[in-house]
Amino acid sequence: MSQTSSRDQHDASDAGDNHSPAPITVMLSSRLMVLANLLKRGAILRYKRLAGLSSVEFGLVASLGRRPPMSVARLAEAVGQDKGQISRALAELVSRRLIAKSANPKDSREVLVSLTPAGLAAHDVIVEGAQERNRMLLEQLSKDELETLLAQIDRLTATAEAMLEAEKVAR
Repeated sequence: MSQTSSRDQHDASDAGDNHSPAPITVMLSSRLMVLANLLKRGAILRYKRLAGLSSVEFGLVASLGRRPPMSVARLAEAVGQDKGQISRALAELVSRRLIAKSANPKDSREVLVSLTPAGLAAHDVIVEGAQERNRMLLEQLSKDELETLLAQIDRLTATAEAMLEAEKVAR
């Protein structure tokens, strides 16, 4: 039988206190970021497994979707990165014949990108996977809970956008 002294019990309770969450981690924004990061990490693993695409690559394929060809600048804007950041991923997708490049008929200096048939197949895998992940995530919510959640997310998003704009002005 093992016996613990009052000193050992005191040390154990102190150790427990050291493991309480940091104040910032219980804030709504931190909790939402944790959720978003978990969802993103799961998506990256899924799309790598299903379509052999990195996170940047699946973002490009998903953004191109079943749309008309778009400029590299517009695509960079759609994924929230600059043209330099996506150029390596575009080159890889072109070499794998998932994306085709062409000159803009209205401005030959501008390059347009679009999905090839193989790229469209990869896009469809991404969409199907996203729909399945969405179903799995939301199946535990009732219709009313989902409607309330989405309305709250919309309100929080609008507030976050206003906060961002205020920070830009405060520079």
